Amino acid sequence: MKKDFSRIQLANGLRVILAPRAGDVSVTALVLVQAGSEYETKEMNGISHFLEHMCFKGTERRPTALLIASELDGLGAEYNAFTSQELTAYYVKVKSEFFPQAFDVVSDIYSHSRFGEAEIEREKGVIQEEINMYEDMPQRKVQELFMECVYGDQPAGWTIAGRKEVIRRLRREDFLRYRGAHYVPQSTVVVVSGGFQEKEAVLSIEKQFASLAPGPKDGKRKVRDTQKLPRELQLYKKSDQTHLVLGVRAFPFFDERRFALQVLTDILGGGMSSRLFHRIREELGAAYYVRANDDLYTDHGLLTVSAGVDHAKLNKVIEASLQEFRRLKTELVTPAEIQKAKNHIIGTFFLSLDTSDGLGYFYAMQEIHGMPLRAPEQIARKIRAVTAEDVQVLARQLFRPNRLNFALIGPFRKRSFKNFFRVL
Repeated sequence: MKKDFSRIQLANGLRVILAPRAGDVSVTALVLVQAGSEYETKEMNGISHFLEHMCFKGTERRPTALLIASELDGLGAEYNAFTSQELTAYYVKVKSEFFPQAFDVVSDIYSHSRFGEAEIEREKGVIQEEINMYEDMPQRKVQELFMECVYGDQPAGWTIAGRKEVIRRLRREDFLRYRGAHYVPQSTVVVVSGGFQEKEAVLSIEKQFASLAPGPKDGKRKVRDTQKLPRELQLYKKSDQTHLVLGVRAFPFFDERRFALQVLTDILGGGMSSRLFHRIREELGAAYYVRANDDLYTDHGLLTVSAGVDHAKLNKVIEASLQEFRRLKTELVTPAEIQKAKNHIIGTFFLSLDTSDGLGYFYAMQEIHGMPLRAPEQIARKIRAVTAEDVQVLARQLFRPNRLNFALIGPFRKRSFKNFFRVL
């Protein structure tokens, strides 16, 4: 099979993925680095995300945030960055003819940010308001609460944005030290995807990154991923809706069972015809949103169900969710249902690759985590190979009371829901 991508590695260890596609009018450049909240200490929780903000505040050649934004806006670019548990990513998507200029900007903010003291102090207010915003968004906040419920007081259980008291005391030396420990070539991946000339892209990448000196890379602590009893964590909030996450521990994304997990997740809550959507929204009329997700990391993973529900129907929603867990353990999925799930997964997957940024992220996430690079059709074949028996075996492995975790935000005090877990 002809590969639609190529991989090269610079002498300093920086990895490069090129995924050209003839006919694309746009090109996306991604710079990813292994630096996220799971690489932090408690005293520095939030610095990965804060540093990402600071990279847009000025470089030696572009000393202000306005100059950076004006140049990219002048190219008609889409650009931003994000921080997750295990990585930080910077990206720009632009009309193909503007690739050299756009790439120069995104590589500049990665390599040459100044971290001015005055800018740091101003941005502290922005970060704290971002934290406030998330506190006022229970649909998002409950996801953070769930991670705390599962992982407790370790990096995997901390928020990505961090704590305000940490944000307030961070200084320029902290950013320089953290950046020096993590933003090194061997932990960095550059991906270019869409409509571009490969020779031009390689020259641009070598110009911007070949001179970066390799250095020792700080690792992250292995996640403590054990559990003996079900757990629950609640946050009281006067609200018109109860937000909940119910889930189980899974496995890292290196595990080949992840393809069966995708099928199981889709059957459970992957679309408007999924079991939980039909049961909770259409039959019970208890929720507007209800979904299932699989979130896998380098050394841990989760399968979760999330919903925002009517307070009065909360018990019924929990019971219905657990009954569907149990049903997957005790009944084989029908041929029609498993085929529908496979078609849904593969169809939405290939649609996501229609854009240059979707294509870039597909390869970027594999490479940054050290996974074998698979082409889209190879992934599709893995999904097609999943059987009903695979789904049932996996359900029996995952859906056990001692693996259950439950987080809730709503107007409840001192109320336990563990008695519902006996359904499993």
